[in-house]
Amino acid sequence: MKYPTLLFLSILFFNCSSPKNQDESISEIIASEEINTENIAFYELRTYFSPLGKSEDLLARFRNHTTSIFENHGMKNIAYWVPADSSAATLVYLLGFTSKEDRDNSFEEFRKDPEWIKVKEDSEVNGALVDSVQSIFLTLTDYSPSIFDYTSSNSIFEMRTYHTNEGKLSDLHNRFRNHTMKIFENNQMANVAYFNLYEGQRGVENTLIYFISHENRDKATENWSHFGEDPDWKSAYSESIKNGTLVNHLESVYLYPTDFSPIR
Repeated sequence: MKYPTLLFLSILFFNCSSPKNQDESISEIIASEEINTENIAFYELRTYFSPLGKSEDLLARFRNHTTSIFENHGMKNIAYWVPADSSAATLVYLLGFTSKEDRDNSFEEFRKDPEWIKVKEDSEVNGALVDSVQSIFLTLTDYSPSIFDYTSSNSIFEMRTYHTNEGKLSDLHNRFRNHTMKIFENNQMANVAYFNLYEGQRGVENTLIYFISHENRDKATENWSHFGEDPDWKSAYSESIKNGTLVNHLESVYLYPTDFSPIR
């Protein structure tokens, strides 16, 4: 990562500190600098699957070590969740970066970090904590709220992935932009963030991924029931499919925020 003030700081510390103190002071300043959320334009959604009996160990490693090491390498921790269905993935989390290049550089630095290498080795003395990882690169849609502005006290999140029929993604975006988001709010669902797949990935031309939240799991069922009967939704839906249905199929996953998630 490049820091505009680094050259000035290096000159300053060269004049007033020993070489050893100079290195330590610069590292402390870099690690302490806040990541400007206004510059975040690229996101990575990562899903981890753990071996049987290793879920709590993985969560502990993230809670006590990984998240802070991520931040040291310019990665923005945004949200960490565990699926409501205990038979599903162990951990789902969202990171923010300024660009794809920024992401690649940050992870390269992270993997070589001596602190991370030791943490990983120590935590896996009795076996690996991760079986497999799924990674998806994302960018916000033009109508998405800033995920950093999310303030709801709702206790459960819902990640929904829509796969549209051919050529219908822009129509789906229009329906969300002009109607669906507002109707969600009218039915006690909080809009969190809406994402497109980043270029070059499978499904980029027909996929929308978004997050909403509900007061609790029972309320989620109730909210969807009310939404389906909402006259505004029925009107918007009917108007939007005059030239064919927009959504081919969708997936929904309910998620609980971890105790170390910045967004909860």
